[in-house]
Amino acid sequence: MTAVIKLSHDYASPPEKVWALATDFDALAEVCKPLVHFSGLPNGRCKEGMKASVQVRLFGVMPPQPYTMEVLEQDDTAMRLRSSELGAGVTSWKHTLQVAPNGTGARLTDHVEIDAGWLTPVFAWWGRKLYKHRHKPRLRLLGEV
Repeated sequence: MTAVIKLSHDYASPPEKVWALATDFDALAEVCKPLVHFSGLPNGRCKEGMKASVQVRLFGVMPPQPYTMEVLEQDDTAMRLRSSELGAGVTSWKHTLQVAPNGTGARLTDHVEIDAGWLTPVFAWWGRKLYKHRHKPRLRLLGEV
């Protein structure tokens, strides 16, 4: 069973600034708090071909779970990132992040395909919550609030 979620958020900042933030591992850790805490994230920005094995802790209190992320595509010109992820109960989490101009700034779109067996609907709910949550911390990091 696979679920698909798609969310878009608009920012007043230039697309290049949103893209740089969206592909930075330190920013990823920050925008996921307090829902997800990471340990073992690489430093710097995502790079095509990189694989990261990390630990994730929901709400910072649940036991750490192994999680693997592989960057399949990272295109600075097209401002598109594709990753394949798994772990913590998820069989497959395929994420495409796209940043594009929207006339007044940038639109960031997350498209995620999730397979977690019979728990797929639960993980799809969680994914929507997580990607929606990332918007406000990004606004803060971009200096828009």
